Amino acid sequence: MWVAELRAILRGAAGSFLFGIPLLYTVEVWSIGSSTNPLRLLLVQAVTFFVVLLLTQIEGFRRSLSIEPLETVLESIEALGIGIICAAIALLLLRRITLETPLSEALGKLIFEGVPFSLGVTLARSTLERRRSDQRRTLSTDSALTVNLRKTMKNSIGSALGNTLIDIDATLIGAIVIAFSIAPTEEIAIIAAGMPPWWLLLVMSASLTISYIIVFASGFTDRTERTQRGLLLSPITETLLAYIVVLAASTLMLVFFQQLTGNDPWQEWLGDAIVLGLPASVGGAAGRILA
Repeated sequence: MWVAELRAILRGAAGSFLFGIPLLYTVEVWSIGSSTNPLRLLLVQAVTFFVVLLLTQIEGFRRSLSIEPLETVLESIEALGIGIICAAIALLLLRRITLETPLSEALGKLIFEGVPFSLGVTLARSTLERRRSDQRRTLSTDSALTVNLRKTMKNSIGSALGNTLIDIDATLIGAIVIAFSIAPTEEIAIIAAGMPPWWLLLVMSASLTISYIIVFASGFTDRTERTQRGLLLSPITETLLAYIVVLAASTLMLVFFQQLTGNDPWQEWLGDAIVLGLPASVGGAAGRILA
């Protein structure tokens, strides 16, 4: 029982990071959160809860297909809590909140950044989980074209090497989808410049951990099936290779948008790539479970 509950929470956290990470790299949101008065913050939190409540009636991050009104409210409260906790972790990880940050400023950033994180919790299943159309809480139509393409790819590329290449390709596509719009912004350099070298190791560890949770621990895919589909038979080796691909893609995106040039020191190249690698890792993991 507790294993199923833990997986449900991890599913919600996975969706939370997928939706919330991009907004973290927005200096305007940092400023808004720092200057908003408490009454407005309370209003924002109330509106967020109302939207989460509506989404929970349709989807929710658990797999139950029918829920009672009280269960809807309780699951919405839990989704809001998971979103805020994930937002707090991300803000601390990127040093947007530190021990020196005033309480009012930290609370403001947390409330505003927690909006997409909380919405992502309730949308985790519809976004990341592959399932039959009769497994939704409301009637829906799955894309027949997507299903047919997926079956065609699996039938035409049956070898372990082919499956591994598909996973690498999916990692690249997911990383680009999430991180491409972040790469040209100044926030990458701002965040990286405020991190000591040892903190970059923490960001790398968090990127690897989140990637592992999304693909292997959240229950979106069959773990046994994944370990048999390619050359990388270990979840750890797959996660490590995917992160190498993500760092390479992040570096290329930064070069493409001229955020990194040959005149920049290698420390700046490394720091910027690792910082952009966090959202790219989330996108890459999402790409792999949908491939």
